[in-house]
Amino acid sequence: MGPGGKMVGTKAWVSFFLVLEVTSVLGRQMLLTQSVRRVQPGKRTSSTFAKPADPLDGSLRRNTQGIWSPWSPWSKCSAACGHAGVQTRSRTCLAESVSLCDEVAEEGRLCMDQSCTACDLTCPMGQVNADCDACMCQDFVLHGAVSLPGGAPASGATVYLLTKTPKLLTQTDSSGRFRVPGLCPDGKSILKITKTKFAPIKLTVPKTRLKAATIKAEFIRAETPYIVMNPETKARKAGQSVSLCCKATGKPRPDKFFWYHNNTLLDPSLYKHESKLVLRNLRRDQAGAYFCKAQSDAGAAKSHVAQLTVIAPDEAPCNPIPESYLIQLPHDCFQNATNSFYYDVGHCPVKTCAGQQDNGIRCRDAVENCCGISKTEEREIQCSGYTLPTKVAKECSCQRCTETRSIVRGRVSAADNGEPMRFGHVYLGNNRVSMTGYKGTFTLHVPQDTERLVLTFVDRMQKFVNTTKVLPFNKKGSAVFHEIKMLRRKEPITLEAMETNIIPLGDVAGEDPVAELEIPSKSFYRQNGEPYTGRVEASVTFVDPRNISTATAAQSDLNFINDEGDTFPLRTYGMFSVDFRDEATSESLNVGKVKVHLDSTQVKMPEHVSMMKLWSLNPDTGLWEEESDFKFESQRRNKREDRTFLVGNMEIRERRLFNLDVPESRRCFIKVRAYRSERFLPSEQIQGVVVSAINLEPRAGFSSNPRAWGRFDSVLTGPNGACVPAFCDDQSPDAYSAYVLASLAGEELEAVESAPKFNPNAIGVPQPYLNKLKYRRTDHEDPQIKKTAFQISMAKPRPNSAEESNGPIYAFENLQACEDAPPSAAHFRFYQIEGDRYDYNTVPFNEFDPMSWTEDYLAWWPKPMEFRACYIKVKIVGSQEVNVRSRNMGGTHRQTVGKLYGIRDVKSTRDRDQPNVSSACLEFKCSGMLYDQDRVDRTLVKIIPQGSCRRTSVNPMLHEYLVNHLPLAVNNDTSAYTMLAPLDPLGHNYGIYTVTDQDPRTAKEIALGRCFDGTSDGSSRVMKSNVGVALTFNCVERQVGRQSAFQYLESTPARPSPASTVSGRAPSRRQRASRGGQRQWLGGVASPGFPGVAQQPLSN
Repeated sequence: MGPGGKMVGTKAWVSFFLVLEVTSVLGRQMLLTQSVRRVQPGKRTSSTFAKPADPLDGSLRRNTQGIWSPWSPWSKCSAACGHAGVQTRSRTCLAESVSLCDEVAEEGRLCMDQSCTACDLTCPMGQVNADCDACMCQDFVLHGAVSLPGGAPASGATVYLLTKTPKLLTQTDSSGRFRVPGLCPDGKSILKITKTKFAPIKLTVPKTRLKAATIKAEFIRAETPYIVMNPETKARKAGQSVSLCCKATGKPRPDKFFWYHNNTLLDPSLYKHESKLVLRNLRRDQAGAYFCKAQSDAGAAKSHVAQLTVIAPDEAPCNPIPESYLIQLPHDCFQNATNSFYYDVGHCPVKTCAGQQDNGIRCRDAVENCCGISKTEEREIQCSGYTLPTKVAKECSCQRCTETRSIVRGRVSAADNGEPMRFGHVYLGNNRVSMTGYKGTFTLHVPQDTERLVLTFVDRMQKFVNTTKVLPFNKKGSAVFHEIKMLRRKEPITLEAMETNIIPLGDVAGEDPVAELEIPSKSFYRQNGEPYTGRVEASVTFVDPRNISTATAAQSDLNFINDEGDTFPLRTYGMFSVDFRDEATSESLNVGKVKVHLDSTQVKMPEHVSMMKLWSLNPDTGLWEEESDFKFESQRRNKREDRTFLVGNMEIRERRLFNLDVPESRRCFIKVRAYRSERFLPSEQIQGVVVSAINLEPRAGFSSNPRAWGRFDSVLTGPNGACVPAFCDDQSPDAYSAYVLASLAGEELEAVESAPKFNPNAIGVPQPYLNKLKYRRTDHEDPQIKKTAFQISMAKPRPNSAEESNGPIYAFENLQACEDAPPSAAHFRFYQIEGDRYDYNTVPFNEFDPMSWTEDYLAWWPKPMEFRACYIKVKIVGSQEVNVRSRNMGGTHRQTVGKLYGIRDVKSTRDRDQPNVSSACLEFKCSGMLYDQDRVDRTLVKIIPQGSCRRTSVNPMLHEYLVNHLPLAVNNDTSAYTMLAPLDPLGHNYGIYTVTDQDPRTAKEIALGRCFDGTSDGSSRVMKSNVGVALTFNCVERQVGRQSAFQYLESTPARPSPASTVSGRAPSRRQRASRGGQRQWLGGVASPGFPGVAQQPLSN
């Protein structure tokens, strides 16, 4: 281009619009004066025209025979204001035979658009364009350079000028550069630059007086909208107001929100909503399910469904009548009336209710109200030789919800041999929220507004592949334990950046690789975009689904969001993690133009071949996002290659984890419940159990392949069990199978047996559906295998089959029916092996559900967000293991003195190293503040070994502590021990173990581990009877007919005697006098205010 080239280019660009506009309008007008286009259905026609019809008639031929549909309305005039244009309309032939459709299906007419209005746009520089929506400066040129993340040039990006209608200006060249003449550098013109898979860039043309300017920009990867705040379930009375809120992130940020009520789109013009929907003066018909959809240029996402309950102003917000709730009684408290060891204490189902609200309309209610127990009745249960007090629910009402906190704990270890990931980091988004310990354990508190817990585990030692997991947690509070399995990093190999490199994916013995990575030469580049030509240290780790042991190490939860915003599952054929580094500096390298060759013979279901896609993981959301499609290779890679390959293209930049997956729509849910015992009582269901399902990959012909898997899912059991997602098929029952297992706090629960006894009543599924599902516990054929899982065929229920309509398999669209199914409906079962421990609380409380806590002075746990567990270690000398009981009563508080908090039973555990010795770690109620936080209660605890036992020693440090902290309990009975529980958290030197935690089960688990170990900071499941003991009892059995001296004394008529000492003998007068009268106590004299508690006398 010679001198003045810029000016010439500018003139040509500006005049282009004017010439095109005039030519197009004149051309249309000339054509229309000659003919009108005719289209006949069923025939491919050229653009021929017929003469216009009678202008008064407006149609080519009257439709007198009813063969044609009515004409559509005339289209909008195509011309700009003040110019001649064309309008068209069309109709459809309704005849069954095409031969009858011999008339035109479309016709047109000339039109003149309305007169032009005066342009009110003023330009501080340049001139207004013909469309009156932008300013043009012929002598200015804008230069631009656009790059990808990492610095590589962004070729093929499209540049628009944002006006009323975006105007296409140009595209970037192979260097990522563009040139646009004619814009005005007024600081107001805005450009929009777009490229597939990247968030659009908006730039303002800089303000300058120069004739040229340069702008630079870098794309960021587009991210589908992601919901970070879901609308909450709420309850209101008619006439009140409510707000439902929805918040989403993404790149670009979502700018449109749509709200749905019972799956019907709400009119924005009526409700004037954006991300917040406000409903005033509520009506009963506005109750139902609400959700929002957030939308941006990158896609859409739907929120969770929130239920809005609207009741009449005079209607009770809760059912006042409690539901039945059975508690188990001690082993010596059989009830003849019910012929069982159970008693119905009732309970109020915890649900949101319409309580008192202030006038503020908030996303989150200032006070959350729940149905709970408002009135109890004291009753006494008759047991063998004693009565047991309890409090029975009599009335439910709407009250403030119990405040709880959600906790996630876990252990991170290798998938192959269980080696812990020591001192690794745990990230929530970009924030480090926890760290693993020496044994790989971690703990974190889930932030209150968390909707989806996405954690990334990073190994600082670089032994393991960084792993992203989506972990279910209990939003109602309590702790959930997860076992996190990680794959070992593959040993790095050395690549030459200037050569083509092939890396196989999959190394199962005797099998071909699933796929191969092909990295062409000159494809590596540094983070700043500079090409890299040196040696590359490469580590590529592949999760091979042909090996079922890798299923638990799967990354994320294998879900993606489709274009409509719905979450759909993926079925994996393998995922791989990549790490490429400069061999000399260890700088992370990016790679462009990578090809993935997938062996189509590894895709066992033919219909999956055409749907196969390449995905990458978004570590912030835990969702997979599409990278590219797979296509058949146009030519074989070598002449002797018999296999057919699919090829997909990708670039490796900020994301390093990829997946070979197929979207799968054939989904179902499996209903599973977990119980405390094999009695399978609804009241003994366990919440917080992690139920996992491994979807097994079928072979060709729909026969199950037990070695391969396609998906891994985990959910938590709630008050009504859990619905676990899995793939299913309604045509062939054997098309899909699932392997289901359950764990609680790291302990695997047992599934119901399938051999030698096959009992449908115990399994929970009636015949004949059970046979169709082919239920098999893992030990069905080999009794040596663990009994902690079962496998079923995922036979989708037939809609017209009565015996298949009641569970345990539910079609995907029937999720609500699965979640609401009563305990009598079919379901699969897991259960805990009944241990040797038993807990009884006077005020019933379910430790798996903190929301069941009740405000009561006799509540075992006085604070619902702080649980303090106390244990005492009792040593038993004797050939038999014995049951030991703690009876816990109010000791010093005026509201609870002499009243029972609860009892705890436990069986002693045999010491492995000492014959005739066992020990028991026995829980007792800690002393401390009660629920009103008014004053302290020293719990009166009585330790009672059951059987013929005699106390032989008391830990001297514990005795000294109790003596120094009055009042002191009476201990005349040598077959038991009574104390006022210490207020201080003592430790193993006293034989007392105290742990405070925000979850009761965790506090007890930690304290129990320390008690077994006999230390204040260790943990063991092996009983160590020689350390950390508080009490010792001798329970040696005597020969029949031979009476011991102890038995002789017990059978002798009782005589007044002073209270026993720690060794079981009365202290001498000299010993009592040596205390100087400061801490004296009278044998057998109890305080009038505190039964069983001896106090310091008023005088000597």
